[in-house]
Amino acid sequence: MDLVIGPLDLSAHVDEALAVQALAFGLGADEVAVRRQIVLRHMTFPDARALGATAGGRLVGFVYGMPNDRTHWWSTVVESYLRAQHNDIWLDDSFVITELHVHPHHQNRGIGRTLITTITDGADEPRSILSAIDTDSPARGLYHSLGYQDLARQVLFPSAPKPYAVMGAPLPLRRR
Repeated sequence: MDLVIGPLDLSAHVDEALAVQALAFGLGADEVAVRRQIVLRHMTFPDARALGATAGGRLVGFVYGMPNDRTHWWSTVVESYLRAQHNDIWLDDSFVITELHVHPHHQNRGIGRTLITTITDGADEPRSILSAIDTDSPARGLYHSLGYQDLARQVLFPSAPKPYAVMGAPLPLRRR
């Protein structure tokens, strides 16, 4: 497989990225439309950046994130859950992994690991935070293997059908 990982102009490739996310996450057209607006707004934030993984010239995975800001919607939702666990300090000086998705046909090949370690290697912050569906999944297994620990569990986001876990890790991420 001719895999290339590098910077991604996510605003210009939002539809390709969301097609990958829709397959990886099982999203319908209505949810993709909502997420499209969110991604485009996020990419206007200072220091937001994205990486893509291409194979044969096609996008097969992507990650994007930014330095955390306590005024952003995600932070306002997770703050009370983190505070209850005495972990709300993680909202300061952290790089947030906003989305990480790999096309199902390309999973379990190290692409997600490479995307997340590469984007966090470029972060100025001393730690990284993210949220993931709160189940025993390959994604959570990947995050744990990189050094992410559960900071809060059973986090409920408005309109999300399943609870999430908020996870954090010191940077640089642990390598295998």
